[in-house]
Amino acid sequence: MMAFHESATSDTDRASAGELARLIRNREISPVEVVSRSLERLDAVEPAINAFVTTTPELALDAARKAEARVMRGDLLHPLTGIPISIKDNIAMEGVRLTFGSQTARDQIAAFNAPVVERLIAAGACIVGKTTMTEFGSKASSDSPLTGITRNPWDTSKSAGGSSSGSAASVAAGVTPLSIGTDGAGSLRIPAAFCGVVGLKPQFGRVPVYPPATAPSLLHIGPIARNVRDATMLLSAISGYDDRDHASLASQLTEHDIKEISGWRIAWSPTLGFGKPDETVLGMVRAAVRVFEQAGCVVEEVDEIIEDPHAVHAAEFFAGAAFRLKDVILNDRELLDPEVAACLEHSSRLTVKDLFDAQAARHEIRRRFRELFGRYRLLLTPTVPVAAFDADRTSPPGWTGPLALSWPTYTLVHNLTGLPALSIPCGRTPEGLPIGLQIVGRPNAESDILDAATVFEELGPWTGSRSG
Repeated sequence: MMAFHESATSDTDRASAGELARLIRNREISPVEVVSRSLERLDAVEPAINAFVTTTPELALDAARKAEARVMRGDLLHPLTGIPISIKDNIAMEGVRLTFGSQTARDQIAAFNAPVVERLIAAGACIVGKTTMTEFGSKASSDSPLTGITRNPWDTSKSAGGSSSGSAASVAAGVTPLSIGTDGAGSLRIPAAFCGVVGLKPQFGRVPVYPPATAPSLLHIGPIARNVRDATMLLSAISGYDDRDHASLASQLTEHDIKEISGWRIAWSPTLGFGKPDETVLGMVRAAVRVFEQAGCVVEEVDEIIEDPHAVHAAEFFAGAAFRLKDVILNDRELLDPEVAACLEHSSRLTVKDLFDAQAARHEIRRRFRELFGRYRLLLTPTVPVAAFDADRTSPPGWTGPLALSWPTYTLVHNLTGLPALSIPCGRTPEGLPIGLQIVGRPNAESDILDAATVFEELGPWTGSRSG
């Protein structure tokens, strides 16, 4: 095993991926040691947070040994070489369970690697396991019939958010510095906000999706990380064209020098015209918006942009899922989460007219935001209207919406637009729960979001790192 400096062995579970990459590159720490500590941390916290449906310690350690050999040979290293990472369990990893958070797929084994997994393996990343999710990604809470409740590392009585519940919890709890999640209605950004980490939904098509999702026109794959630079590094590794995804973009997002954001015109919208953030969230996000003014941006408040889009989103999201899962509904209804089953059954009754009306409404939403981004470079909103709620709930207290995904409308609207959007921590409630700021960019402008988020991270009010 590689020799390493004793001073480099402490607090590796708190280090960023960038810091670990530097230590590995300089031979100050062994990839095997990094992965071993990640697995030890996983074993220590898993009983409390329940972030993993399947662990892959042998695969991770094998990848770490290969990474160590590359270091010792003096090979040119990818920034992900030797870095522990977790992957949401709706992404195929050959020879490993692929459950989608459902009892109906509990024994399913993936026969191949998804494009994103191929790219992680090629980069030398060390995959420690598959993370928990709500059933078929259909709820924004953190429970599933297969795995039970995934708990927030900042307060285990609270929800980790969903549907990429375990991915955000894995990063927030110090198990892995990075994770891969998916986002069809906010599934990256909601748990990132609840767990106090960075979650980036890239431009639609930036990261290839294969096999096709149940709602293929809404799903994005992206990074969850401890800071913006790590998210940028991971997105650079997994983005780019793949001919198995018909919506895949030809261009790859690459790391770049941060641009000056002074003088940028930025829109700030507390509600978008329909949101109902609680006062604590609104106060925290308003304070975050002032940071952009301090950075020299021209920030203007805008509202009444669109009407509540949740019904438009639900028509496409749940109708697509209901069609793909019709055999499951017919044959294994009793195994499904009752709330998910009700949503699928409701959407299976939509008519062709209902679906075309929803498509027309979606085009109008896109037009409104295209008009907005003709005047502004970025849009700032709360990520979600509340802080993390009790873990045994599936929606915030007092919420009376009819569908499982009807409350996180700040996020799901940008699955309808396809625009890039990032959640970044911007403070904590008096109870110590993280609050997220959402930064939305113009089409294909992830670089603008990442530049602004990096500046905010350096100047902003967030002072947390992760739970203890």
